Amino acid sequence: MSTINRRTALKTGAALGAAGGIALAGSATAWTWSPAQSRPGTGDGADPHKVWDPECDELVARLFKRHQVEQVNAALRSWTRNAQPLPDGLPSDVRDFLERQRTLPDWFDQGKVSAADSFNDKRGTYLGVIYGFVSGMMSTVIPREARAVYYSWGGAAMKERVSKTAKLGYDIGSTTNFAPQGEHIVTCIKTRLAHSGVRHILPRSPYWQHAATEKLPISQADMMVTWHSLPTSAIRQFRKWGVPVNKTEGEGFLHSWQLTGHFLGIEDQYLPATWAAAESQARQTLDPILGPTEEGRKLASMLLDLGMNLDLTLLSRGVLGALTRFMLGDQVADWLRIPREPVWSPLLETAWGPYVMVREGILDLGMPPKAYWLLDELLRQFVLWYMAELRMPISIQIPTINNPRYK
Repeated sequence: MSTINRRTALKTGAALGAAGGIALAGSATAWTWSPAQSRPGTGDGADPHKVWDPECDELVARLFKRHQVEQVNAALRSWTRNAQPLPDGLPSDVRDFLERQRTLPDWFDQGKVSAADSFNDKRGTYLGVIYGFVSGMMSTVIPREARAVYYSWGGAAMKERVSKTAKLGYDIGSTTNFAPQGEHIVTCIKTRLAHSGVRHILPRSPYWQHAATEKLPISQADMMVTWHSLPTSAIRQFRKWGVPVNKTEGEGFLHSWQLTGHFLGIEDQYLPATWAAAESQARQTLDPILGPTEEGRKLASMLLDLGMNLDLTLLSRGVLGALTRFMLGDQVADWLRIPREPVWSPLLETAWGPYVMVREGILDLGMPPKAYWLLDELLRQFVLWYMAELRMPISIQIPTINNPRYK
């Protein structure tokens, strides 16, 4: 696909990871996963369903109490680079928190980050689709995530939410992601503050209270569920499609997501040390909790309509629905009431495997040229949609209100 830069396609997909960002997630399940399998190999083993982000939550609660949320949001708009001096106008406790939290952990490995960069460059085209139509739409069948998104401000401003998550995806795919001149650490920390804002105000919503199964949203377990919907789901898809993953590059890809989770406020003891550990955790925490909700169906409908305002014919509701059905399966599509598309569903089922193998150089032939062109064009239009989102002014802020428009 010569017209699509692979790295840009990667960034595209994390954009449509859109619906949920990197926080919020499904229903509680019993926790038996051992911290011995985590990145540090140790931990207190606390049930992550009962752990949130206390330091950040307490900080944001103080800001609300002191009526300083708007002041902090305004000051942080100009803070974009990882090593950039913090702006004036920040309360001292916010300044201290940000300085500490933007420091690279002692387990940061530049060699692994460089390997992840190579992985992203080679696999960006596929990652774009996986992040968009596996993670993005999967978030709508993660009950806790769907309800939390729908009843928070994100449910009232889905396009704005997509743009903010596009920013996160763009930054993790950048070659400067964790470098001083990069922006990914800043984006993660701003997202972390936003999550604490949701924890502070969403429990006050009577609509969320009525629908929720938990007293406080976005636990450590919830964040890990969403984490698995991104990198773990990507590795699963590569295995399914027979896409080879270089061991060193695959470990680098995991490392970049471990770092991302760390900066988003996930405790290191919950971050898997290996892909095998990630798979075991996902089987316990992600797979069993997927299911339909009315809120999730409404969010899915919003996401399927996001391409309608652009002149991109292949991003129609029907095509995006077919891609969702193909990536997530018939059960999830039926939960979301996405009908089978008569042209694109069979095309994806028969042509996607050969398409991937041709791109990988495993096959020289194996699919009709027109089908190959259609799949390439779909990804090209996906990139155009993504770039349109990034042209919007993007400012990740602490929310001050919930969704005021319930239906």
